Parts: sequence; structure tokens; C-alpha cells
Amino acid sequence: QLHQTMSEKNELTKRLSMVQKELQEKESEMKREISEYKTRLLQAEKEHQDALTEANRKNEAEIEACQDKMNSLEHFISSQKLEIEHLKSNKEELNNSLKEAKQTLGELLKTKVR
Repeated sequence: QLHQTMSEKNELTKRLSMVQKELQEKESEMKREISEYKTRLLQAEKEHQDALTEANRKNEAEIEACQDKMNSLEHFISSQKLEIEHLKSNKEELNNSLKEAKQTLGELLKTKVR
């Protein structure tokens, strides 16, 4: 019986050793996979950050271009308003000159008719 018990003990020790070895192999495999996933995650985060940085750079450039265009348009509008005021003033002067010319013409015609 002692021999049988010793034999069972040896068998169980072998099994335990095999199970421990399998667990160590699985643990090593899992650690390797975790390391691989961490590397992938870091790479994905870096790519995401790079894309975000590039998108921000493009947006800032676009905003600056739009601001420049808006400033240019505001300047153009200002100059057009000044031009309109100038043209109104010229129109008024021309209307006054035309009135004076009509009056003078009227007076000349009256003088000629007499």
C-alpha cells in the first residue's frame, strides 16, 4: 500500500509539475500578448495625437486665412462706402451745376427773345 501511495504521490507530483508548467507557459503567453497590446495601444494613441495635431494646425491655418479674407473684405467695403459718398457728393455738385446751367440758359433765352 505504501508503494501504491508513493506511486500515486509521484504521479500527482508529475501532474502538478505539468500543470504548473502549463500555467507558466500561459502566463508568459498572456504577458507577451499584454505587452503587444500595450505597444499597439501606444502606437494608436501616438497616431491619434499626430492626427489631432495636424487637424488643429490645418484648422488654425484655415481660421487665419478666413480672418485675413474677412479683414480684406472689410477694407474693401470701407473703400466702397467712401467711393459711394464721393460719388453722391459729385452727383450733388453736378445737379447744382445743372440747375445753374438751366437757370443761365433760361435767362439767356429770355434775353435773346427780347
